[in-house]
Amino acid sequence: MKKTYWYLIVSILIIISTLSITFAITQQYSHHNNNDLIPNYYRNSGSTPPLPSRLQFADEEVPLDVYYVREALDKELIINCYQHSKTLQIIKRSGRFFPVIEPILKEEGVPEDFKYLCVAESALDNVVSPAKAAGFWQFLPTTAKNYGLEVRDEVDERYHLEKATHAACKYLKNSYKKYNSWALAAAAYNMGDGNVNICSSKQECSNYWDLNMNSETARYVYRILAYKLIMDNPRIYGYDYCEAQLYHPIPYKEVVVTSSIPDLYVFARDQDCSYKELKMLNPWLRSSKLTISDGLSYTIRIPNVNRESYFNLYRNIANPYTVVGDTVFHY
Repeated sequence: MKKTYWYLIVSILIIISTLSITFAITQQYSHHNNNDLIPNYYRNSGSTPPLPSRLQFADEEVPLDVYYVREALDKELIINCYQHSKTLQIIKRSGRFFPVIEPILKEEGVPEDFKYLCVAESALDNVVSPAKAAGFWQFLPTTAKNYGLEVRDEVDERYHLEKATHAACKYLKNSYKKYNSWALAAAAYNMGDGNVNICSSKQECSNYWDLNMNSETARYVYRILAYKLIMDNPRIYGYDYCEAQLYHPIPYKEVVVTSSIPDLYVFARDQDCSYKELKMLNPWLRSSKLTISDGLSYTIRIPNVNRESYFNLYRNIANPYTVVGDTVFHY
């Protein structure tokens, strides 16, 4: 009888302990956002990045039930997930440049997903390709001029983000009119309309997902989709950051100039900014002088906050920190 009594007491104690632990765990997770409960697949370097069950590009369905489509996307996700430093830098740059690109895409009637085409082209950096394509949207000189961008020794508007984005939108819309497919319009941006026409005609196929293309273009739209998935769902793919860690837009004022500037070093000092800042805000200025023909004008951006003020604008936005000794590390 005593033995049964003690078994009963022990059982009750076990049940109470189990319920207490369960309650404590529930309370702990109740304070987290739902996103905190999403498994972080990427943190284990041997993990395969997760694939969605359904995906769209520019409101067009991606046929992920086709094995070669799914495997091609899987390949690009693995590649871009494991380019840690490059992908993280892109995410940080997006805080500065997506607010410029997104409104222009909307104004031009181009789907917002094409901001990821810009990522795939240049990693949101003013790079120059071996073929001499330049800027965020990687225009060749001839194509840039055909779409209204000025390209000369002193001025190269391929590096003017707003103007180049408008030009890219015009190119993409022209391609969409030809193919009635945003995926093919993206492919044409990479390989040119002529090459898309040749591929489509020879194979009697007008579907990007089923066309056999050169290796670069065959991967191109999948790379765009990989960036879309990673940047829309960064925590799922292992990229943790807070808003303050992004690179934010630089506040500026505009100065309209109608006469030539023989020395941009002097101009920068007169505007109370460094030559470096002048070039950062106006990368389309490709020389140390600016020659302006009669009747023309240029709008030049000048920072309207000093360097320290800019930093303080964003350092405290949801910005956790750690103190080690006398040093404060902001995340």
